[in-house]
Amino acid sequence: LIAVVVAAYKGTMNATTKASIDAAKDAVTLAIGLVGMMSLWLGIMKVVEVGGMMDMVARLIRPITIRLFPDVPANHPAMSAMIMNMAANMLGLGNVATPMGIKAMQELDKLNPEKGTATNAMCLFLAINTSSLALLPLGVITVRAAAGASEPGSIFIPSLVATAISTTVAIISAKLFALRSPAPMAAAAKIELADGGEDEKPKDQDLSPPGWIGRSLVFGLIAAFAVAIVLKFVNGTAPAFFSMDLVLKGSGWLLPILMCGFLLFGYLKGVKVYEAVTEGAKEGFTIAIRIIPFLVAIFVAIGMFRASGALDLFVSLVSPLTSLIGMPGEALPMVFLRPLSGTGAYGFMSETVAKDPNSFVSFLVSTMQGSTETTFYVLAVYFGSVGIRKARYALPVGLMADAAGFIAALAICRVMW
Repeated sequence: LIAVVVAAYKGTMNATTKASIDAAKDAVTLAIGLVGMMSLWLGIMKVVEVGGMMDMVARLIRPITIRLFPDVPANHPAMSAMIMNMAANMLGLGNVATPMGIKAMQELDKLNPEKGTATNAMCLFLAINTSSLALLPLGVITVRAAAGASEPGSIFIPSLVATAISTTVAIISAKLFALRSPAPMAAAAKIELADGGEDEKPKDQDLSPPGWIGRSLVFGLIAAFAVAIVLKFVNGTAPAFFSMDLVLKGSGWLLPILMCGFLLFGYLKGVKVYEAVTEGAKEGFTIAIRIIPFLVAIFVAIGMFRASGALDLFVSLVSPLTSLIGMPGEALPMVFLRPLSGTGAYGFMSETVAKDPNSFVSFLVSTMQGSTETTFYVLAVYFGSVGIRKARYALPVGLMADAAGFIAALAICRVMW
């Protein structure tokens, strides 16, 4: 509605109309593009689940998770799926984190006594995701290095501080909102599960661990991989230790190593790997189709808002206020783009860095990009995957985390610049 009103005044109605059509197409294209990645990683997650790694992870960090998510039984599959999602986010593996997060949301929905309405655990999990708890903003560092920044990795500490603050604010605000908006039925669901009302673990599988030939082959391949790495360092073709080049090139190794590690774990545990992968992969297509309506709604609204000029108008109206806290006007579009559009924010960051890679504005927008997340997209994908229509306080908490991350990024960048 705001987009249409602004378009009428600014004469951008044709652009707004085109944006609505293009955004709807982009939403479907994105959802279809997610099918492959979701199918792959939901299949791998099935191997991990059947092999028992999920239970191992859950037991390892049980003292923390039972305090964060008291409504979720400590040995429920949702707990370990959430932890693996958070770990993937910390490592900057966004493509892996999304399928794991959807798996966690599906498991959380099994505990949901009121389908279609977000539980406290769902809201907190989404808040942690939107706060973007990332240890290595490798994508942003790569852009800065390509643009010729003198110290591309200098955003590491500011991003880490900003994302830690935004995550802390997300957790605290979610807990406070939960106190004001209790979900008494969730406690009953927990009791029912504890008494055996539903299955907490996947059904027993026919596990047949490999014999000595199979184990020898696996460990032989691992040894060959280790030798190959050593040879690269001996021959001088590998990056130097503790260098930014090692971090940038090493990030490309994480995904295949993680994939192979999970599959080898399942194989050694006796999981029928191929059957488990294909069984888990069947969910990928169904989920991608299910989230299309949610993505279309979000993408069209955001696309019209930007194309009409409403975003630029809003930036110009609030810039006098944000300048009082030292926020440069050139960086302000990032504040409003980041929660709305990941592509738009990334494009703005790349353009700003390319113009002047060693400026304060470039340093600031890079830190913001590396320490916050696209709140509306995360909400649409995760809640859409399980048909959540009543998000309760998830959106306000996500936006509060974003605001905290932006303010923290500005403060730490001012200190370190």
